[in-house]
This record gives sequence, structure tokens and C-alpha cells, in this order.
Amino acid sequence: MRPRLLRKVRFRPHVKYFKPRGIPLRDLLEIELSTEEVEALRLKNIEGLSQVECAHKMNTSQSTFQRILSSAYKKVSEAIIRGKAIKIKD
Repeated sequence: MRPRLLRKVRFRPHVKYFKPRGIPLRDLLEIELSTEEVEALRLKNIEGLSQVECAHKMNTSQSTFQRILSSAYKKVSEAIIRGKAIKIKD
């Protein structure tokens, strides 16, 4: 197994938790997003960069960036569709 490269994350969100309105926290299941996944979402969707540019900024390959982004999309989609909370872990 290859050693994992250190990926660059330039954005640290101040808000680390999102939950559906009107449902007590104790009644919710959580989905955890890594800071790498949040950075991938930011670069691709907010900054509007290509996957090649995003991968370069995160110091990773394009295929690894795609896996990170796909994981983030799946988690966010599950939280929205199934009414789960989203926790951003450090």
C-alpha cells in the first residue's frame, strides 16, 4: 500500500454542524464529512475550478480528487434525502 500524500486544505469552515430544522439532535443520525471532502466541494462548486485544477490545488491526482468529491456528494445527498445531520470533522 502506498503512503498517503499530504493533501492541501486551505479552507476551514467556522460552522461544523448542520441539521434538519425542527428535529431534535438526539433523534438524528449523523453523516461525517472530512475537511478534504469540504475542500473538494468548495473548489469544484464554489470556486468553479476544473477537476484538474482542484486536484493540483489539493496536491493529489485527478482520480483521487474525483473519489473525494464523489464521496462528499454521496454523503451530502444521503443527509438531505434521509434527513440526517452533517458533521464536519477535523
